[in-house]
Amino acid sequence: MKINVNGEEREVDVPEDVPVLWVLRDELGLKGTKFSCGKALCGACTVHVDGKARRSCVLPAGAVAGKRIDTIEGLADGDRLHVVQRAWIEHNVAQCGYCQSGQIMSAVALLEATPDPTDDQIDSAMSANLCRCGTYPRIRAAIKRAAALMAAEGDK
Repeated sequence: MKINVNGEEREVDVPEDVPVLWVLRDELGLKGTKFSCGKALCGACTVHVDGKARRSCVLPAGAVAGKRIDTIEGLADGDRLHVVQRAWIEHNVAQCGYCQSGQIMSAVALLEATPDPTDDQIDSAMSANLCRCGTYPRIRAAIKRAAALMAAEGDK
């Protein structure tokens, strides 16, 4: 089957019921998307499918044929990090870092839908992404900073 990952058309030979997470990690070697709960409860495996945040651990590969998948590896533009990635670094969000790719992907989806989110909108959008280290205040601050950077720079 053909899938588009980070703007590149890729061909994979997997059963349609294999989760996208394993296609990304095992077939395509994209290790940034993490496995954690395997039940779409924690958000560590979050990717974008046609611009919407989705949990790749329960999303069958057959459901993404002909759709665009974006992963954490596809956010940067060459050496230029996405504004959310830059804000994450500026606010020292990551502690252990395991959940961060999913957190960042959810934050990007939020900002694309809501460019200037309130605290309540951030908390609501990010509530399905768990961080065992408890960096939620830094996550919120980084999202607000990314929103400001997006407004100032006019892009991502």
